[in-house]
Amino acid sequence: MRILVVDDHRTVRLAISQAVRGEGHEADTADTGRVAQLKLQEERFDLVVLDLHLEGEADGLEYLAKLQKISPGLSVVICTAQASIDTAVEAMRRGAIDYLEKPFTPEQLRTVLSRVERIQRLKQRAEGLADQVARTGPRPDFSSEDIAMKTIVDVVERAANTRATVLFLGENGTGKSQLARHVHGLSAAADGPFVTVNCPSLSRELLESELFGHVQGAFTGAIKDKWGKVEAARGGTLFLDEIGELPAELQPKLLRLLQERAYERVGDTKTRHADVRVIAATNRDLAAAVKAGTFREDLFYRLNVITVTVPALRERPTDLARLAKSYLQYFAEDAGRPVQTFSPAAWAALRAHPWPGNLRELRNVIERAVILARGSEIELGDLPAELGTSVEPSVELGALVSLEALEREHVRRVIARTVRLEDAAAVLGIDSATLYRRRKRWSAEAAAPGAAEAVPTEAGT
Repeated sequence: MRILVVDDHRTVRLAISQAVRGEGHEADTADTGRVAQLKLQEERFDLVVLDLHLEGEADGLEYLAKLQKISPGLSVVICTAQASIDTAVEAMRRGAIDYLEKPFTPEQLRTVLSRVERIQRLKQRAEGLADQVARTGPRPDFSSEDIAMKTIVDVVERAANTRATVLFLGENGTGKSQLARHVHGLSAAADGPFVTVNCPSLSRELLESELFGHVQGAFTGAIKDKWGKVEAARGGTLFLDEIGELPAELQPKLLRLLQERAYERVGDTKTRHADVRVIAATNRDLAAAVKAGTFREDLFYRLNVITVTVPALRERPTDLARLAKSYLQYFAEDAGRPVQTFSPAAWAALRAHPWPGNLRELRNVIERAVILARGSEIELGDLPAELGTSVEPSVELGALVSLEALEREHVRRVIARTVRLEDAAAVLGIDSATLYRRRKRWSAEAAAPGAAEAVPTEAGT
């Protein structure tokens, strides 16, 4: 942790600072409340150890409120030689996290620091869980029947508990960001924050500020100091998504961050230390970008420590059934729908589709299908139209096909455009029972030997 010690006695400040550093934390000092305020405006601290009675200044409890106003959520430990139950209760009521009575032993300070550190980790973990809940979706599953995918998961899991930079390559939607979170979750920094920067989302100027922060007046609109994502990720992981889109002007600054763990905020001259592990991802061919002169060669080699290329979904067909069933179960439970499986025709369409959008497209298709499904089975008509054309060509009037095939195609289209089977039956001029029997017969024919690959069911595939 980064800790600020505020006390008007120099020997006390030095003794506490030495004890703090002895526990492996960083320490800075201030001899007055005013200096503490200025330092909090310029630096970010995890904890302030504040003397309750600063000579010649306002009551320490007043400074407690001022410091927390500058840095909301700041942890503060009050210490004083004039301890009493009343002041302890009042300090805690005003937001202090703990209370120390002077003179205190190194062991007492160590106990308090350990307690604060645990609280910080719980906060970070809670924020991480809240972020995962906000990104609604099924829990990532990294098990695989595909040999290439198995190798990738093995490599990243072995690299997870190191400080090595990891670079994920691959098409959009292949799960690169989920793998990055997996690496973070297995690392020594798992209790720390996981902070994402989407490189192509902002202009060069705003991206630099987003990444490194800025000081007041650094540019038009910089009305106050701001800490960037590098500082927000301190003690955790900084994930640079679509690193291949990073502007050329920012590439030297990122290289310095990786090499020296150092950076400056925009408009600031003070060099700061970055305690972060960097993971990056891109769908671009960085080696080709280096040859084209749009990406720095030295930055590429610095990123290229542990590099894995995540295969597209069409390259791992053995995983399709398991992934589809996982999404089906999740979205059916989430929406409270009784959907349990896919019809043979729907499964044939899923299997035949090339999935250019990879896992993201599969997830969206099945979420939509669960919402549209009328019963316990996803039908071909519940899938987007482009998936139906993947399995068999559309049947048109006058085509050289049987009346049976023409009828089947017409029924499928009517069902796809109506809300209920009863409505579809009314349009077709038949009763619902007849329509149900025909659909059941067609499904059985599609599921006959040689008609289609087995459909994922509740029990398996």
